[in-house]
Amino acid sequence: MSPMSSSVPTLNLFHPDVRSTLESRLERLSAASERQWGTMTAGQMCAHCATALAVATSDTPRRQALIGKLLSWMVRGKLLGPAPFDRNMPTDPTFVMKDERDFAAERTRLAGQIELFVARGPESAAKNPHGFLGRMSGEEWGVMMAKHLDHHLRQFGV
Repeated sequence: MSPMSSSVPTLNLFHPDVRSTLESRLERLSAASERQWGTMTAGQMCAHCATALAVATSDTPRRQALIGKLLSWMVRGKLLGPAPFDRNMPTDPTFVMKDERDFAAERTRLAGQIELFVARGPESAAKNPHGFLGRMSGEEWGVMMAKHLDHHLRQFGV
């Protein structure tokens, strides 16, 4: 199965077919997968994505940053629209993984966070503000998390 592309109108992690495709791609990821851009290892990427999903499940709740309150209106449509994320997008410093990570453990943790996010559902996700965009609907969270996972799986060629 090939990575998702911009021809897919809307990725949403709450859609079973999207979830299944992303999980299959995650299973094909290995510690030896070569990154196409950026600096993270596959283990760091899994930790990064799991940490982002933890915000959406309220396990690590956040408030909207002031910069987001001022600028989110300019990028909200692009981030939640159908186009894939651009390479080397800026990352919130709290999501930067600089230390070495155990790939197998982090991939398992990420798979568990995906399962938890989906199990809690859109209504639960909608209660949690995004650190930059602020309040989002559950469906918007589903889109954001699917696009984020797609972005990083493409980063490693899966």
